[in-house]
Amino acid sequence: MRFIRGVAGVAGLLLICAGVLEGQEVQAPKAAEPSAEAAAPVALTLKRTVELALQNSKEIQVAKIQASVADHAAQITKAQFMPNLYAGSGAGYTNGIPETPGGRAPAVFNVTYTEEVFNEPLRGHAKERQEQAKAQKIALEEARNNVISRTAMAYLELAKVRHSLELLRAEQESAEKILQVTQDRESQGFELPVEVTKAQLTKARVVQRNLQLEEREDELQVFLRYQLGLPETQAIEVTPEDLPGAAEQAGDNLIAAALGNNTELRLAESDVRAKEFRLKGEKRGYFPTLELVSIYSVLARFNNYTEFFNHFQRNNYNAGINVEMPIFSAQLKANVGLAQVNLDAAKASLASKRSELSAEVRQKTRRVREIDAAKEVARLELQLAQQNVAVLQAQFGEGKLNLRDMEKARLDENDKWMAYLDANFQKQQAQLDLLKAAGQLDKVWQ
Repeated sequence: MRFIRGVAGVAGLLLICAGVLEGQEVQAPKAAEPSAEAAAPVALTLKRTVELALQNSKEIQVAKIQASVADHAAQITKAQFMPNLYAGSGAGYTNGIPETPGGRAPAVFNVTYTEEVFNEPLRGHAKERQEQAKAQKIALEEARNNVISRTAMAYLELAKVRHSLELLRAEQESAEKILQVTQDRESQGFELPVEVTKAQLTKARVVQRNLQLEEREDELQVFLRYQLGLPETQAIEVTPEDLPGAAEQAGDNLIAAALGNNTELRLAESDVRAKEFRLKGEKRGYFPTLELVSIYSVLARFNNYTEFFNHFQRNNYNAGINVEMPIFSAQLKANVGLAQVNLDAAKASLASKRSELSAEVRQKTRRVREIDAAKEVARLELQLAQQNVAVLQAQFGEGKLNLRDMEKARLDENDKWMAYLDANFQKQQAQLDLLKAAGQLDKVWQ
């Protein structure tokens, strides 16, 4: 009986384990099923990519916060020219003449009103802060331009890299065919070993370049996902596009546009205006200052007022103006000297920036024209290689050309294709640089 019970127990345990395993096998595929939505790649155009980058860029968000901080900092100084009302108490024990460390009589309750009316150094400082707040908004535009430029370049380069990878896959097939034919001829004694080494080197170079482009493709995808706020595993589809706007404008027109719209130049001009406000205010520091003041206080008898004053009054109110006239102030003279030096430095920086910007726009304009000429050369070389392949293909079909020579021609065509893609991307990159320098980058995407 014990033996039968033991066998039955073991059988029951086996059945339970089998049921658990079966349940796990049924549930496992459901847990492993990938999400169709997560696997689907997102197709992007160049314009949509720029729009998403402007919406999700961390750099722009930081620039907005800095602009807000500058606005609030400007309000702090400006607030002293507005009504300021304070309430408090200076109650405390006194032994002797009633007074506080601030020089005012101790009071159970007091209300103080202050407002600066005429204080030119402080007003100059306030205007300087306001101009700095405006400059921070210009810095926000600079951040936007940087995001547009980097995002557009990454998109265009990713499209170029993927097209190049397609060409390299075909190039690798041709290199393998050439290597196979060369090895066969070398084994038959029709080729020297050096030809086999050359064919191996050609294939190795193709493999090396393929790996380099794959790594660059991954870097560009990671950058675009971060800029656009996409998940880390999100696949991205791009299409080769041209820039929506021509940068080949007349040099004089671009220079005029740059002098009026370049953000770095506008920042330098804003800095000069801020320094002028500060210097103007410091020079007027020799004028008297005027401040409205008003004090209401409630006093208490326990502060011994009746022992030191002939009359005690519980409720007291004082109102008037506080005027100060500087007679001699070494600090004021030092402040004026410092403000003058800062203004001179800002003006020198502005003049230098204008000269540099004019030369930079001219140089970038020439650069676009040179690269455009190089692109035309690359296009004609590609066209010539394609025509050569067509001629050799006809000869190969007639049996007048061997497979190795045919594949070499295709290799040359692929090389010319990649050279053309590189030249086209370099032109787009030069156009973006020129538009950014001229302050026209944001207008291209409107």
